[in-house]
Amino acid sequence: MRTRVTDMFGIDLPIFAFSHCRDVVAAVSRAGGMGVLGALYFSPEELEMELKWIDDHIDGHPYGVDVVMPASYEGADFAADELVGRLQGMIPEGHRKFVENLLAEHGVPALSSDADPGKVLLGWTDATARPQVEVALRHPIALLANALGPPPADVVELAHTHGVKVAALASTPRHALKQVEVGVDVVVAQGTEAGGHTGEISTMVLIPQVVDAVDVPVLAAGGIGNGRQMAAGMALGAEGVWTGSLWLTVEEADTPEMAKKRILEATSRDTVRSRSWTGKPARLLRNEWTEAWESAESPGTLPMPLQYMLVSEALRRIGRSDAAELATFPAGQIIGITNSVRSTRDVMYSLVEEYSEALERLSRLADD
Repeated sequence: MRTRVTDMFGIDLPIFAFSHCRDVVAAVSRAGGMGVLGALYFSPEELEMELKWIDDHIDGHPYGVDVVMPASYEGADFAADELVGRLQGMIPEGHRKFVENLLAEHGVPALSSDADPGKVLLGWTDATARPQVEVALRHPIALLANALGPPPADVVELAHTHGVKVAALASTPRHALKQVEVGVDVVVAQGTEAGGHTGEISTMVLIPQVVDAVDVPVLAAGGIGNGRQMAAGMALGAEGVWTGSLWLTVEEADTPEMAKKRILEATSRDTVRSRSWTGKPARLLRNEWTEAWESAESPGTLPMPLQYMLVSEALRRIGRSDAAELATFPAGQIIGITNSVRSTRDVMYSLVEEYSEALERLSRLADD
């Protein structure tokens, strides 16, 4: 299977797999695709350890790192040393009370006094993402991806000076054009079916629009869970696929057990685009948490990154409790077809086999 992206990265299969789990990243790359590690949840020190592990276990195959550098967010003009404090001061007390009351209604206990304080501000500001970029570029990565809008032009240039290609996710043709303007090498056209931050246009509609708008390779994303869907994306003009939710339930994944169980049982209707996680629309598992933020009692969500700062401790408390009805998680609509736990290699093999079968079926139709 050969496209511009397989030639660009020296990979056998144009299958890109986004995951926060290093084991999945390494397994996909060893199987001929390209694993891409989501850096969002890691501090620079933690990211260094994760990438060192990947370097030691990927057998020389290429891999990538995904960061989140949004084009707009609250506090963008704050100095790094005052960022957290000033942002914390912007969170209204009424929002804090709403979260605490929601947890109380569901019997979610407070964290113990010796619990890990966790991270109140993740890597989705310029100040917190740039250190992740610096760490990533110290390793032999092949790709730096930005998950939320066009990356800063100087970051693109820095990656290129290290011989690293840059990709960025787009949910409209206009966004794709902005990314090409700053020099990205690959555009990921992500339809609304995708998990995590995503737009409103469906994959089937979006991909050909983006392919027609830009002259760089395009990857199809959103609702890619089997080889038939991969073939559809390629038929629409994409030169590879970007997958994410597909890997949440593989054997190697470190998805929390509460979330993994719900994903395996869920249908494609059990997700919803909600601002309740980060302040920007993201597709999550639908449950009483997402519904509470849409209720008449909700004070409304806060802009990024204030919303996550507001709910970060609450999400950790939920994760440590038995309140499964509140446990949400980024997940795309393809979870409706992920109903068993398989190895990463088996999933990769199935993608290729189903893709080939789809092409053969279409070829027979043409012959007829």
